[in-house]
Amino acid sequence: MNYTRQACAAVIAFGMMSTALAAAPGADEALKAAVASDQRTPAYAQRDAARHPYETLSFFGIQPTMTVVELSPGGGWYTEILAPYLRDAGHYIAAAYSENSPTEYRRGYTVNFKKKLAADPDRFGKVQLAVFEPPTELSFAPAGSADLVLTFRNLHNWLSYGDDNMKRVFQSVYDTLKPGGVFGVVEHRLPEDMPQDATASSGYMHESYVIGVAKSVGFELAGKSEINGNPRDTADHPNGVWALPPTYRNKDKDRERYQAIGESDRMTLKFVKP
Repeated sequence: MNYTRQACAAVIAFGMMSTALAAAPGADEALKAAVASDQRTPAYAQRDAARHPYETLSFFGIQPTMTVVELSPGGGWYTEILAPYLRDAGHYIAAAYSENSPTEYRRGYTVNFKKKLAADPDRFGKVQLAVFEPPTELSFAPAGSADLVLTFRNLHNWLSYGDDNMKRVFQSVYDTLKPGGVFGVVEHRLPEDMPQDATASSGYMHESYVIGVAKSVGFELAGKSEINGNPRDTADHPNGVWALPPTYRNKDKDRERYQAIGESDRMTLKFVKP
């Protein structure tokens, strides 16, 4: 990877982020409070140094009055930040797998996610659940209703259904957003000089591929950021990205080396619907 180029992109991205925050006094303080909350799961908060939630959400231009959709919230890592932040003046839609999913692990994710929400109605009582089950169920919010759609480290899963279905997912996001709305993407990044297989089986994807799919459905690339970049990650590990923390799929084999690398190198891309 050309990290000189990436460092320049980071400077540009930081400038864009600073401008966005300056336009909304107080919004950044509310976001800082949501990230710093002692109600977050401790194991989740420990990952902030690698995932940079405040910087990432700020780069995407989040505001507390927005309608925000998160696609595939998983165990609710970002839900613990987004739900309290949007509770009073905004609207948070968690678009999760169906409880009737044909895939067992997907059903399990949703059952556990619903239990999490039900266990803390003060924080999560206003969360709206929707179904997002690619490649078949993609109507997770009304057309033209969302200010911001977010997804974190999920694109490689969608690619397993092929290029056409990947475009269908991006098209569904485009259709859901208002004009001027933002699609914020964080994904494991594969160096452009390394081959990406058709299903992204390593978990890593080319940034150029993601940008190409987004542009093919009408999005404009509004910015890139190196907030979640990691130059230590060579993206060539046995068992792919899951060799790295927090998964450590290779267990004790080379664990210290993977721990020293840290979480994966990630693209952070901001797309806008014209």
